Amino acid sequence: METSGANYILDQKKLRFHLTLIVLSFLMSAGISLTKTGLFFSEAQINLFILLVIQLELFILIGVRVFRGLKLAATRKELTKIVLTRFLIFIVICFITALVVDMLVIYILNLVHGFNNAGFFRNFMHNEFREWCKATIGGLLFGAAFFIFIQWQDALKREQKLREENLIFLNETLKNQINPHFLFNSLNTISSLIVTHPDTAERFISRLSSIYRYILENSPKDKVPLQLELAFIRDYFDLHKVRDEEKILLMINAPEEDKFEIIPVSLQILIENAIKHNIATRGNPLIISIFIEDQLVVVKNNLQKMASQIKSTGIGLKNLAERARLITGKDLIIEETDSYFIVKVPLIK
Repeated sequence: METSGANYILDQKKLRFHLTLIVLSFLMSAGISLTKTGLFFSEAQINLFILLVIQLELFILIGVRVFRGLKLAATRKELTKIVLTRFLIFIVICFITALVVDMLVIYILNLVHGFNNAGFFRNFMHNEFREWCKATIGGLLFGAAFFIFIQWQDALKREQKLREENLIFLNETLKNQINPHFLFNSLNTISSLIVTHPDTAERFISRLSSIYRYILENSPKDKVPLQLELAFIRDYFDLHKVRDEEKILLMINAPEEDKFEIIPVSLQILIENAIKHNIATRGNPLIISIFIEDQLVVVKNNLQKMASQIKSTGIGLKNLAERARLITGKDLIIEETDSYFIVKVPLIK
């Protein structure tokens, strides 16, 4: 029922859009007719109206085809290059389409009115092509200005959406990481270490302070150096290592970590998920691997799901996927096999 309602709303929007095109074509043709002949309604105006409707519908169809699948690129320069390239292709195709449609319509109208079409193409190119070019290029330039306006509006909407996602991500990160359960475990560990292993307790406190400082300072940012994120992950894992000893193993292999940037706190979310949803014992440790593959950071862990699986809202992973799409223009890749859970996070070079 909900799907039918959504389809109905979509169909209504399409209908209104096409009706708007028809009204716009009528007003444009009437205005041109009034300017040239002094008549608001004439046979020439009807012909022009039909021609404009056909052209606008074709231009919309071409635009949908050319700009289909357009995603945000990693940088503004790349995005600008992609949009300009497709825009030039769109203009060229529209120009050629307009020429073919105009000539075809004029040829058919000549037949309807009983005019002789002998030498039609030569006469058109010799006598009418220059004026036609001026009018068509003027129309396409008007369309270009409209297109740029639409793109500008979309950019503002994307920027606003990105800000909202950043706020959601920041709130979720702080809620998930600075929570009583995590802090309670950490304080218990410190309390037990202060008497028996004061040096270890001091190191634990230093790591705990470091990870909270990193989360507070970097969560609002779009990207941080991968090197900095991995240093944070090593500090974060040290806390678990002290508490869980050899139950959880972390292996990082990122020889080119100084060449990339990444969405902040993204890897920590994935490690936290792995620890939360899997059993870890000394006999069967949870092994988490982090490595670089094709400009992606791969976080891979062996699956040892708990018998009574903790119900997950999936908000953290969903927010991370949305941020990856908005900031890098690429999708978060999630794979699950019988033995492994794998998440690949896009890098920014």
